[in-house]
Parts: sequence; C-alpha cells; structure tokens
Amino acid sequence: MRWKMLRCQACGKVYSGFRIRCECGGVLDLLSEKELSLNGLLRREFLDSRRYVKLLPISEELLPSIHLPITPIVRKSIGGLDLLFKLEYLMPSGSFKDRGTYVTMAKLKEEGIREFTLDSSGNAAISLALFARSEGLTAHIFIPSYTSEGKKRLLKLLGAEVHEVEGSRMEVHEKARSFEGGTYISHWYNPYFLEGTKLAAYEVWEEIGSVDYALSPVGSGSLFIGLYKGFNELAKLGKTSIPRMIAVQAKGYESLRERSVEKSELAEGIAITDPPRREEMKRILSQTGGVCVSVGDEEIERALLELIHMGFIVEPTSASVYAGFKVLANEGFFKEGSKVLLPLTGSGLKWVVKKT
Repeated sequence: MRWKMLRCQACGKVYSGFRIRCECGGVLDLLSEKELSLNGLLRREFLDSRRYVKLLPISEELLPSIHLPITPIVRKSIGGLDLLFKLEYLMPSGSFKDRGTYVTMAKLKEEGIREFTLDSSGNAAISLALFARSEGLTAHIFIPSYTSEGKKRLLKLLGAEVHEVEGSRMEVHEKARSFEGGTYISHWYNPYFLEGTKLAAYEVWEEIGSVDYALSPVGSGSLFIGLYKGFNELAKLGKTSIPRMIAVQAKGYESLRERSVEKSELAEGIAITDPPRREEMKRILSQTGGVCVSVGDEEIERALLELIHMGFIVEPTSASVYAGFKVLANEGFFKEGSKVLLPLTGSGLKWVVKKT
C-alpha cells in the first residue's frame, strides 16, 4: 500500500509530508492511494509488529529498533458473556500507546526530525521517551504536576526533558503547543498515531474473529478511534463485522455525554474534557449503535480490585473499561453469549511506585 497525503476533516485541505494538524485547526486523516489487501501481508514468521508493516504508512527500513509484541487475549466467561481481555499493558513501555509511538517514530525519522514536544498525563510520555532514547532523539515532555510519582520517575530515568505544569490537563496541552523547543507531535491530533492503534483490531480478528462489542477508555480517543479504524478496514475486506463501539469516560471529564458533577481523581489518563477528535468519536458511536458510559472513583476502585484478583495488574485508568462494562452489564445492555472486547491499556506497576 502507498500513502500519499493528509486531508483535513474540517475544511478538506490536503497536505503531503509530516503534519499533525491543519492550518484551520482541524484534525487530519491519512489517505492511501489504493485499497487495502491482506494478501501476503500477515507474515506469521514475525510474531511482532513487523508482520503488519505493509498496512502502515512507514518504510520497513525505518522501523524503530524496539519491536512491539502481539499482545495476548485472556478469555473469561462472566455473566453469560465471553469477555476478551486484551493485555495491552504488556507492551514495552507498559501501555497501548507504544502502538502509535511505533508509527510516529518511523515518520519522524523519515522527515529528519530529531527533537519533539509532547503533552501527556503519563503513558504517552513514557512511550515516546522510551522510543526516543532508543532512536537517539530528544523528547520534551509536558506533564501535569499531579501525574503519579511512578510515572515521573520513569520519565527521568528514560532521559526525557520533563516540564511539569501546575493546572488542568488542558492547560498542560496549551503549554506544550506554545513551546518552541521541538516539533509538536501530540497524539491528540497525530493521524499516524491512529495507524498504530488500529493494529489491535487486526490482532483480535486474527485470534478471535468477529466480536460483538468493543469497549475502550476514552480521553483523547486514540485507542477508541484506532480500534474502529481497524475493524472498519477489516469489514471493507469482508473479514469481519464492526462491533458496537462503547466509550468509557471518567466522571467529571465526559466529552461525549452530559458531564457529571462528581469528578474522578483516579482516572488521570482520560481526564480530558475537550478532545480534538470529539465529533469523530460521536460519529463512530452513532454509526455503530454504540454508547458512552461514565464511571467514578468508587466504581473504578472496585473494578481495579477485581482485575487484580483475576491476575491483571493494571492502573486505575485501565480499570475504568471494566468498570464501564459492569455498569452496562448490570443494566442488561449486552446480549447473552456475546463476545465483548476489553483492552487493558496500562500497567499498574508504574502507578504503584511511590516517591522515596
């Protein structure tokens, strides 16, 4: 597949070369010049990200030296449903963000960009810092001061230039955008990032086939949109149907439904009130017959303890997806016998590390 251009969702302007946002402020979609084909692309001799390289807008010779695993799926039968826990927290940096970073790093190398800027509540920052260190690039990372101490320590260990910002997640975003020390590559806008996260859907299809529902924690929406993108591509190829997409948001930070008075403190990874791709996510919910559910700290904490009891050591933001599942299950939302995809997005080992 050959990839030629980027097109703005808002104004339709077309660009070539590396870019993450339109001049009008709109978000960009990556366009390919011919239809997808899976023939000969799924190379089973590679049990990692290299097998999908021809599905991506990158050259094989520019792949990062850190290759991504095919993350396992653990199946559990709960309440008459077939739950598919995809262990995204087993990625090298401990979160699904490595998928988008993998593609972004290859594009930065292609464009000769050696220094970049990112705002993040933690996981995207750690992912970019890890890959930047491996590829010899300089990462300027802007994080909220309330980011967990474990994540802060990891960023410093990885050699990132860390900029802590007092204020909300949106204020961190504005500080990073105005910084002139490196090319801004936020995953909130970055169309290449979504090309990486879509591969989770391909892995699910290869191992499981069709699923009926796909849940995702939603802040900026990079996994939610990526999963839809992957399933949509597979559906166009006649390989699977598109599941009903379910967005799980933190109370007090909802962008896809009415905002709660209660405000979550645990789900720091999705504490985003104004994501740039909000309208795109609303369209996905509408097109797939999906819903948005929000969860608070009490629900997240219960879900976190249940997941740990099952053997999944994840962070609270990751546990929100299971908390959202339980809310909907208690309402009788899911059809009995359905297959329900629950990606567990971030490792709890980073979260529990305390400052000494």
